[in-house]
Amino acid sequence: MEETRRISDPENGSSSYGGKPPNPLSFSSSSAAAVYKQSFDGERSLAPCNKRSLVRHPSLVKTKVSDISVENEFTLEKNKSEFVPAMRSGAWSDIGSRSSMEDAYLCVDNFMDSFGLLNSEAGPSAFYGVFDGHGGKHAADFACHHIPRYIVEDQEFPSEINKVLSSAFLQTDTAFLEACSLDGSLASGTTALAAILFGRSLVVANAGDCRAVLSRQGKAIEMSRDHKPMSSKERRRIEASGGYVFDGYLNGQLNVARALGDFHMEGMKKKKDGSDCGPLIAEPELMTTKLTEEDEFLIIGCDGVWDVFMSQNAVDFARRRLQEHNDPVMCSKELVEEALKRKSADNVTAVVVCLQPQPPPNLVAPRLRVHRSFSAEGLKDLQSYLDGLGN
Repeated sequence: MEETRRISDPENGSSSYGGKPPNPLSFSSSSAAAVYKQSFDGERSLAPCNKRSLVRHPSLVKTKVSDISVENEFTLEKNKSEFVPAMRSGAWSDIGSRSSMEDAYLCVDNFMDSFGLLNSEAGPSAFYGVFDGHGGKHAADFACHHIPRYIVEDQEFPSEINKVLSSAFLQTDTAFLEACSLDGSLASGTTALAAILFGRSLVVANAGDCRAVLSRQGKAIEMSRDHKPMSSKERRRIEASGGYVFDGYLNGQLNVARALGDFHMEGMKKKKDGSDCGPLIAEPELMTTKLTEEDEFLIIGCDGVWDVFMSQNAVDFARRRLQEHNDPVMCSKELVEEALKRKSADNVTAVVVCLQPQPPPNLVAPRLRVHRSFSAEGLKDLQSYLDGLGN
């Protein structure tokens, strides 16, 4: 499947790379800052899209997918009756009411082939990510580039996907620390959510308050949990690591409990004694599921979406739009525009991944079989009425 790789642009709703991205294995890891600058300032340039014009995703064209033959926990047997997702994705991003755009996103509908991995013809594989920066966009762009790079570099990919995903988040965090130590102007932070589809398996890794929601026959299935400081689980972890929650903010400064970067913020990634394991961690929380023919599409969005949409509300909205046009690009744009109409006060980014070639079906409520009967009084009244007709 031909794929389009998109990263949000500060001036436009979306932009695209033409052709395949470079093989991440060719990048040297000796200097994280050098890699960062080479990746975003030198070798590749963004081809901006007009925000007012929709560009149809190439994967809207019907494509053929084969069965997975990789021998690991995600093996999909060659069985024609077994569900095989057909990924089609679209994304849209808007600066909203903010003075700058700090979101980034990535859509790769054919992950194995795009990064030159073996078994590229073996079946469906995809990567989708949303990165919500704060204090600048450098951390979001850095994570958007490096997380997939560390995934494909790992020798245990794809056999140990959960382990590989967690490692990619932590390696990216460490690499960004090195980059910031070489160039202080990069200092910033970002939440991150990455979703990998491999055969019928969907794995979502989340650190922060981006969210992934799966539509299963119209029902919203949350594939991530928001990491807010006020969450009881996160609050216990924060306090155990020497941090505190004040007015809903971690150490009175951040409204998220997990993020990449933010090394410039005192007391976040290190304890007061200088040791690691401070209250702000980059370790993602993972959720997995096996996709079936009941699964229709996946929505991934930054908190600018979820500040004004309940998960089920977003699924209902997207489902109606996909029933109208079956276009994930247009659907993601409509989600973003609706969030802005609902007064979202943040940058807004949405990714919509369709898992079926056809639009979601109409849900028809089953008709209940009602047994009707006459009471003795009713029969008496009816008899009197009929007797009156005979007179």
